[in-house]
Amino acid sequence: MKKIIIFIGFLAFTSCQAQKTMHSVNIADYAQTITASDLKEALYIYASDDFEGRKTGEPGQKKAVEFIKNKYIGFGIKSPLANGDYFQHIPESFFRNGIKASENVVAFIKGIEKPDEVVIISAHLDHKGISKDGQIYNGADDDGSGTVAVLGIAKAFQAAVKSGHRPKRSILFLHVTGEELGLYGSRYYTDVDPIFPLANTVVDLNIDMIGRIDPKHADNHNYLYLIGADKLSTELHTISEDVNKKYFNMDFDYTYNDDNDPNRFYYRSDHYNFAKNNIPVIFYFNGTHADYHRPTDTPDKIDYDLLETRTKLIFYTAWELANRDNRIVVDKIKS
Repeated sequence: MKKIIIFIGFLAFTSCQAQKTMHSVNIADYAQTITASDLKEALYIYASDDFEGRKTGEPGQKKAVEFIKNKYIGFGIKSPLANGDYFQHIPESFFRNGIKASENVVAFIKGIEKPDEVVIISAHLDHKGISKDGQIYNGADDDGSGTVAVLGIAKAFQAAVKSGHRPKRSILFLHVTGEELGLYGSRYYTDVDPIFPLANTVVDLNIDMIGRIDPKHADNHNYLYLIGADKLSTELHTISEDVNKKYFNMDFDYTYNDDNDPNRFYYRSDHYNFAKNNIPVIFYFNGTHADYHRPTDTPDKIDYDLLETRTKLIFYTAWELANRDNRIVVDKIKS
């Protein structure tokens, strides 16, 4: 009996130590792996002419998914799919108007305490391709910036794993295709083939255009539009605000979060396919600019220091959501 008591006491001590270790982690050690130089290097490749505007189903988009896959292989982050396939294959029959078969890219870090609960970090990998007169839509901000941000966040989480600080919850890094043509990739994930049950999905943090500055904020670059944070979970909004105040003190602009926003941005990026399934979301967005959906959206227009800061903000938020004791509560149900 004495041995049993000692063993139980040891388990309790070990559990407490694990909790103490996680809560005492210096997150900045991992956030510092996200750098402007790395983001710039990746984006100059990803938004180059070689990728031919990354139109869904076309050769340039195929180059893009290979680029993303190879990044995860280099980080040592595995796929959640069978046989190590990083591609969630979407058949041509799912698309309309002659769009060819395409694929989402997925990578996964398994949680240590609550592995069945999944935090999704998403961005769309596609853009508009090549115009009829041969101009390439490089899509550096839309959504090359989100793509490289997700990669940077993945690298930071993997640095934590390598240091013995695996997140409590699992993280799915989801790069979706077909956004520009109608949110196809995210809709395929939520409506046809969710790799993890939607009921187990804690949140989707969706990153779509975070590398530029819109005209409204020309005199204040330290801002970011947030959309959707309070629409399903009061707690998510509070956590997002608290993380920002603790680490960044960025100006969060909620203009486009208004239910009556004429732009309807809440419905226009991939987070919406999760929100319609009552999964809390945050859509991170820098607003539109003169190069939005034009061939002039090129990597030289990106503010890389600002991109670094915004990416770190999302990493810190994801870290909190993945490691807090309790899953965030959905207290507002949208019909």
